[in-house]
Amino acid sequence: MTRPRADLLSARGMRAPEGPLAPRPFLRETVRYGAAPAALVLLLTTALAGAGLALPWALGRTLDLLLGPDRAAAGPWLALCAALTGASVLLGALDGLVTATANARTTAWIRARVLGHVLAAGPRAALPEGDLVARLVGNAAQAGPVPATLAATLAAVLTPVGGLVALALTDGWTALALLAGMPVLALLLKVFVRKSGDVGAAYLRVQGEIAGRLGEAVEGARTIAAARSAERDEARILAPLPELSRQGHRMWRVTGRSTAQASALLPLLQLTVLAVAGLRLADGALSVGGMLAAWRYAVLATGTGVLVGQLNGLVRGRAAADRLAEALTPPVMAYGVRQLPDGPGALEFRSVSTGPLDDVDLYVPGGAVAAVVGRSGSGKSALAAVAGRLTDPDRGTVLVDGVPLPELSRQALRREVGHAFARPALLGTTIGGTIAFGVDEPGPREVRAAARAACADDFVRRLPLGYDTPCAEAPMSGGEAQRLGLARAFAHCGRLLILDDATSSLDSATEHRVSRALLDELTPGTRLIVAHRVTTAARADLVVWLDGGGVRALAPHDELWRLPEYRAVFAEETEAEEAR
Repeated sequence: MTRPRADLLSARGMRAPEGPLAPRPFLRETVRYGAAPAALVLLLTTALAGAGLALPWALGRTLDLLLGPDRAAAGPWLALCAALTGASVLLGALDGLVTATANARTTAWIRARVLGHVLAAGPRAALPEGDLVARLVGNAAQAGPVPATLAATLAAVLTPVGGLVALALTDGWTALALLAGMPVLALLLKVFVRKSGDVGAAYLRVQGEIAGRLGEAVEGARTIAAARSAERDEARILAPLPELSRQGHRMWRVTGRSTAQASALLPLLQLTVLAVAGLRLADGALSVGGMLAAWRYAVLATGTGVLVGQLNGLVRGRAAADRLAEALTPPVMAYGVRQLPDGPGALEFRSVSTGPLDDVDLYVPGGAVAAVVGRSGSGKSALAAVAGRLTDPDRGTVLVDGVPLPELSRQALRREVGHAFARPALLGTTIGGTIAFGVDEPGPREVRAAARAACADDFVRRLPLGYDTPCAEAPMSGGEAQRLGLARAFAHCGRLLILDDATSSLDSATEHRVSRALLDELTPGTRLIVAHRVTTAARADLVVWLDGGGVRALAPHDELWRLPEYRAVFAEETEAEEAR
């Protein structure tokens, strides 16, 4: 049975909108941020609307004077018409400049706000990379103009309302003729806003799904090439394309139908006003200039094209803001203010439950090298993640030298706890900058020492510019990239260093040299190593054997090797590595 949309969103940690007028905190936050430039946009568009409303009255008065006996009196009125026209052009240009600047400023803020939250939330940010990029690029560009568009919409409402009021002041009968058709126009606008909002949200959702699948394929391009499954993966990526096409056609149908209906209704209303004005002119109740003003005010009062465009922009911006708000769902990790006391880096788990791990109690003495082993899915990476507080456990506490990790300041945590991963991200501009990247950037001497410990110095020196080589100009194998990740971890090595499968791409000789550096060359401290090779576990002081959601044993490798179940763990890992 298909689950309701609200249940699906709840399962992903997201909140379903409660309706078109449901509270949208992120949208309100965006509007507040862009309030200052939006106020200037409102001032300019209001002045532009005022000039537009004054011009028909001035034109009508000028025409009456030109048709009357005293044509000389029309001179000042002609000057006024020219001034209003010039003011409209100038205000329109300023409005365009301010609006573009405001939109760019708000869009940049949205991207910084969402990206900052995603980075602060860490691994708990559940959106696929491709989908997240689509939201940060496309959806942010649609949500950014919302504050300025909202201000422009308020001014856009002023034009038809002001046109109707001016029409009533010019001649009441023409205003009544126009009012007779306004309920139908209001109904068309209401239907358009509702339908375009639903279609826009569906289109953005499918677009994000395609982007997410594309991002996964780009990340696994080598696997796809090796498996010769390019055609199958292409079909998988483009599978939602028919739905995207269907939603796109729906969007065009909604827009086209609304445009056609408005195109049929608005000229009819304007012709009705013009006919009534002609009858009033024949009766002598309206002058020729008054008839011209009445017709122009009727055009302004029914000129909802700009208003529809602004409403369409608001609807699309609201849907885009809702998608961006989903990226803000994972909570940001909070930090304390404490510093670590002097100590060797003792690591302790107290009743920790996270992922496959349930109620884990563990104590790794300070200065020890502990290898974490276990079958696939036993929770090795989950243990490593909570040990360095890349994420918090669902229950329980992790402590370093007796201090709970959540009580440490961000700087203290990242200064004292280092990480290396199987597939490190090379975030620096240059190779040297990549190794130095972190809270406290080490100097060139420390960078080179860390590279030597990670067996990366030799291949870095062979690059055209050595450590100054841009990362984009330094093609590397998986093992070389992994050694740079190790060098970065070694350069920031505090009292606790965590290696999560960070030597899987190294050959045995290089892995042996790196292990020796871990034991002999780095700053003393605790080492927690997710191990898949028996040689890594053999060099460790202790082995943390995970099995069945907990720690089955904590003992030296030599003692555990006597157990057939322990030896079977490495047999499985060897088979998996050979299969890869």
